[in-house]
Amino acid sequence: MSRPRPSTDIEKENLEAHVELCAIRYNQLNEKLDSLDQRMHSVETHLLAIRETISQDHQAIARATDKRFLSIGGGLLAILATSLIGLITVLLTK
Repeated sequence: MSRPRPSTDIEKENLEAHVELCAIRYNQLNEKLDSLDQRMHSVETHLLAIRETISQDHQAIARATDKRFLSIGGGLLAILATSLIGLITVLLTK
């Protein structure tokens, strides 16, 4: 933060000048606060968009993981069934 400006000599001697300079300072301060408010709103908008994207990515990953587990499980069941049929066939032919 910047330091407060020291009083000018004219402000010390003239109340109207002091009032006028204070009004200018307050206007500048209000402009900076408005600018900061706009920037904060922009940051908030971007953060919400990022949050939404992460949520969508998480859901997509979860769906892909579910499909992967189902595929692996189906493959393992197929291997077990084939092995079982082969074992039964070997035992019956003896």
